[in-house]
Amino acid sequence: MMSASASSLKLLRHHAIPAISRSASRPSASQCAAKSLSMKSVRCFSAAAEEEIVPGIGRGKTSTGLVGLAVDHDAVPKMITKYQALLDKLAASDMPPTAQYRINIEKIARFRIKAAQGNLDDPEKVEELCNCGQVEELVVQADNEMIVMDMYLRNRWWELVKPVEIEFNPDPNDDGGVEWGEETPKEEEKK
Repeated sequence: MMSASASSLKLLRHHAIPAISRSASRPSASQCAAKSLSMKSVRCFSAAAEEEIVPGIGRGKTSTGLVGLAVDHDAVPKMITKYQALLDKLAASDMPPTAQYRINIEKIARFRIKAAQGNLDDPEKVEELCNCGQVEELVVQADNEMIVMDMYLRNRWWELVKPVEIEFNPDPNDDGGVEWGEETPKEEEKK
């Protein structure tokens, strides 16, 4: 009968040594780099000039850094389409132009469309101008806003909002008749 250390040594020889020998037969990183430099370059037969791809920026972006949100190199044109769809849906609705929800959505959508149209090839600039996340997130925000707008229009929630009177210039000397440290009538009733 084999001891525990002898059996684990046998397992180590059986599994680890072939793995080490397999990795030893792989070329090193420097060998791969030298081989790729010696290969012929691939020509692009497009009439458009080749753009410089910088890793992590623009077309070189490989990750949003957000779990579940993939990079979308066409996010800026999608933003324009989706935010325009929001504006079109509002225009076709019977929501009054004075509804605050409509006013806010129109302002946000128009601003983001303008930012995207002015910087089609610069998603980082669009992100900076909108200041609400990455362009991929802005596309998701437009999708989510469409869902909210459908609910808002279906339930006609603008009819439920009532005007509120707000005292704009309260009297700084009026403290409601309560001094600090005194109990209010409601607190006295509780006792």
